[in-house]
Amino acid sequence: MAERAFYDEGARVAVLTTQPLDRMLTYRAPTGGCWQGAFVEVPLGPRQVFGVVWGAGDAGFDAARLRPVSRVLDLAPMRAEMVEFLTRVGDYTLTPMPQMLRLATRAPGLTDPPSMRKVYRPGSTRPERLTEARARVLAVLDEFGGLAFTLRELAEMAGVSPSVVKGLVKLGAVREEETPRDLPYPALNPEAPGKALTEEQARAAQTLRAGVRSGRYGATLLRGVTGSGKTEVYMEAVAECLRAGRQALVLLPEIALTAEFIARVEARFGARPAEWHSGVTMTERRRLWRMAGEGQAPLVVGARSALFLPFRDLGLIVVDEEHDQSYKQEDGVLYSARDMAVLRASLNDAQVVLASATPSLESWANAEAGKYQRLDLPSRFGEAVLPEMRAIDMRAEKLPAGRWISPTLAAHVQDRLDKGEQALLFLNRRGYAPVTLCRACGHQIGCDHCDARMVEHRFLKRLVCHQCGETKPMPEACPSCGAEGRLAPVGPGVERLAEEVSARFPEARVAVLSSDLFSTARALKDQIARIAAGGADIVIGTQMVAKGHNFPLLTLVGVIDADLGLQGSDLRAAERTFQLIRQVAGRAGRAERPGLALLQTFQPEHPVMRAILSGDEEGFWRAEAAERRAAGVPPYGRMAGIVVSASSAEAAFDLANALARNTAPLRAIGAQVFGPAPAPIARIRGRHRVRLLVKAEKTAPLQAALRAWIAPFPPRGDTRLTIDIDPQSFY
Repeated sequence: MAERAFYDEGARVAVLTTQPLDRMLTYRAPTGGCWQGAFVEVPLGPRQVFGVVWGAGDAGFDAARLRPVSRVLDLAPMRAEMVEFLTRVGDYTLTPMPQMLRLATRAPGLTDPPSMRKVYRPGSTRPERLTEARARVLAVLDEFGGLAFTLRELAEMAGVSPSVVKGLVKLGAVREEETPRDLPYPALNPEAPGKALTEEQARAAQTLRAGVRSGRYGATLLRGVTGSGKTEVYMEAVAECLRAGRQALVLLPEIALTAEFIARVEARFGARPAEWHSGVTMTERRRLWRMAGEGQAPLVVGARSALFLPFRDLGLIVVDEEHDQSYKQEDGVLYSARDMAVLRASLNDAQVVLASATPSLESWANAEAGKYQRLDLPSRFGEAVLPEMRAIDMRAEKLPAGRWISPTLAAHVQDRLDKGEQALLFLNRRGYAPVTLCRACGHQIGCDHCDARMVEHRFLKRLVCHQCGETKPMPEACPSCGAEGRLAPVGPGVERLAEEVSARFPEARVAVLSSDLFSTARALKDQIARIAAGGADIVIGTQMVAKGHNFPLLTLVGVIDADLGLQGSDLRAAERTFQLIRQVAGRAGRAERPGLALLQTFQPEHPVMRAILSGDEEGFWRAEAAERRAAGVPPYGRMAGIVVSASSAEAAFDLANALARNTAPLRAIGAQVFGPAPAPIARIRGRHRVRLLVKAEKTAPLQAALRAWIAPFPPRGDTRLTIDIDPQSFY
């Protein structure tokens, strides 16, 4: 589809719809004709459905029976490179094209004609009488930084009636505007001066700018230690992209990072970029989708799905914290945003920058093989230096039962408190305790719908299943034997750790950072800002604290259970433990005060622990690469995870066993099939799960073989089969 074709009125056109069909539908081009790539509405039975003109229609149908396209929508047509991108992602992930189109058009109101509408923004005054309902409206407007809302959106998000909003309009506290439904985003000034760069930063920035100026595809691994100024370096590439009149996309792994990054962009370029993530209103999502296609959104900052926006001229993609596991979509279309960012850049003659202090082994291997350019920032910016790393051998520590902070770590925390500095205690477990055990009969409270233990969340006074989200009140008596007062928590979560910290350091101000404790992105943003301003003495957090936050007063990081990630059979366990601990340790000493990271471990001699403590990152990657290469697993081999699920275990195993007995298409390419076996979590949301694993050589045509393998066994009834190419999790 290098050049778009035009179809005259009455010509046969193939339309890809978002409906779950296994083929294109053929229609007649409407009055006035239509272009290939045009977004259209077409009749399907009694309904009108959304679709895109994919190409010429099937000539085998009787022309008299063909129905015409109902209308061509006022949207920028899908570009050739977007068509190829969706097709190749679908082929790679074995995803049907209607599902790919749904992923690429996830914005409301795309079929609505252009029109004016009333929107609501913060006003210029505050009401003299501030009721609770009025306060909620103003809080929502503040939370979203002046973005526009429809009346319905604002009322629903604030939990008030529309009359409350209208009342605030009369008082001038909320501004009502008539505006076109979708406005272009403000221009960003690429000539605005950035921060002064060090010599090594300037060299890296110059290399990135040259790549953007070339107008050709290129991939760069920007590896910089924590606090080295990677963001300022790739911001120079963004400026060069804007200077060239092209669009830039920055992907972030965590919504919590968005507010701080948006502020940095606004300070640098004089205007806010467009945002795309789950915290953005539906009104803004529709606006951004339209403006991206018209080239009126110069810079987009977003989550992984922003990769599927219809950019008119995408010149740069930055994947920040490219190693982060959240870039893998684990439901629906199972794709890696990091890998698909590289694909999209190659199709758009764009540059892609993969930035991280602890790169994924896949990116490291691609740089070693010469597929990616590599730029290194080995030093922290300014006066800051990397933290010292030490292990605390827990075998030598005397620790009472029910306590998790060793005497050695506690002494260092007290020292920081005495100096007016901050300490961070890291434990990658949400809630109060991972297990609730009956001391009378040994029963462990599990989820009614999953084969998983329920986690006590004492702040919520409930048990929560971290697989399906089911909650129930904390029982007084054991649900198995009925014994009262015998239920006991086993093991620590961050809430239990906070309890220990409060008892041990009663004068300290304690802040807990865990995703389940914040109902809104604004609340989390406020807490992070409060900590950064010195509003807490001891911070307790899960893995979200490892992602890019900057706390100037924080000089001590204590990892409560450094061995936690080394357990299990995940082939990436060593890599993820190394990345997570190095990232968490990197929160210490980011200003002028030196930092210290202490790792509580029962295995200080473990190769991963030795690599973390020595700082020999290249040695770790080489050793990890050698092990993976010897095992023939990614990135030196190919894998596919297959999950068969059904409401009955028998139905799931029937299909899985049938697949395991008929593996000829896979054997033909030299692939191995392991399983079937119950998945590690064998039941989720009431559905029984069975796993198979396929392993093949790196050059094997795996997708074609998988298609041929599953084709004779279509799932029946409520049985479902999902295939995950390059799986990141094996639960």
